[in-house]
Amino acid sequence: MPDVPIRLPSNRPADRFYRGGRRITDLRGDPPAGSHEPEDWVASTTHVLGRPGVGETALADGTTLATAVAADPVGWLGEAHVARWGADTRLLTKLLDAGQRLPVHAHPDGDFAQRHLGHAHGKTEAWVILAGGTVHLGLREDIDEQQLRALVDGQRTERLLGLLHAIDVRPGDAVLVPAGRLHAIGEGVLLLEVQEPEDLSILLEWDGFDLDGASDGHLGLGFDVALQAVSRTRLDPDALDALVTRGIVDGPVLPPAASAFFTVDRRPIAGAGALPAGFAVVLVEQGSVVLGGLRLTRGATVVLPAGAGEVEASGSGVLLVARPPSA
Repeated sequence: MPDVPIRLPSNRPADRFYRGGRRITDLRGDPPAGSHEPEDWVASTTHVLGRPGVGETALADGTTLATAVAADPVGWLGEAHVARWGADTRLLTKLLDAGQRLPVHAHPDGDFAQRHLGHAHGKTEAWVILAGGTVHLGLREDIDEQQLRALVDGQRTERLLGLLHAIDVRPGDAVLVPAGRLHAIGEGVLLLEVQEPEDLSILLEWDGFDLDGASDGHLGLGFDVALQAVSRTRLDPDALDALVTRGIVDGPVLPPAASAFFTVDRRPIAGAGALPAGFAVVLVEQGSVVLGGLRLTRGATVVLPAGAGEVEASGSGVLLVARPPSA
């Protein structure tokens, strides 16, 4: 049974379709990233779509985390989690550095992913902002199916982006992105992303990106089917506000609706404390801490197996603690 916290090195899939990565390696104190390594997949049991093994976390003995969890689900995830979810972490955590604005895109929900793709999850996600800028989320007005398809086919990218709400974000803010809602992350934003453990994106624009969106943007379904997963209804200001939190310095940082999918707590450490038992992924957001005997500085990432029990923390710093939904 795994019974100690495990520090994880960077796990950056190469040759992604957008630029970025240097802010991640600066945060983690690693050698500079390549030009197209904008994501660090932390404690990942998920692989990049169409690239088996790529993106999965490897442990020190060479075993993948997915293999380790399958071999001892209770030790990694806890009895209650396994009784509810089986050997499924229900969580993928990433660091993401937008070296350029990401394309307007959306992710399918679980029902669509299961019916059309045979996948166990959709991809609701949330962003905890580490370096600010502008993000885009949800339509400002309704759009019909023909209008949306014309924008995609004509690659009218300025119009697509202009349809979305623009949100200025700063460190400490968080944004919940429900499956189906169109969104984009602006250049310069660095964030911790938590999501359902899938790599499923429907890309509505691709000009200026290192991809063939006409072939690769629709999950192999064709846009006639794929766009059925995209919400075409307006996200009104009150509903948008409910998806954003601002400047939470201690405690749960995501909007309440996120808890059906995942949670993130910000935990200031000043002196001594402890993290509750249970599977978790931890980022040292600030400072220097000792976590379960591991000496960690800013940018370090750790996976906590349920078998480690309550984990002592000491020092002076701030932790971001991501967990799957409660069983």
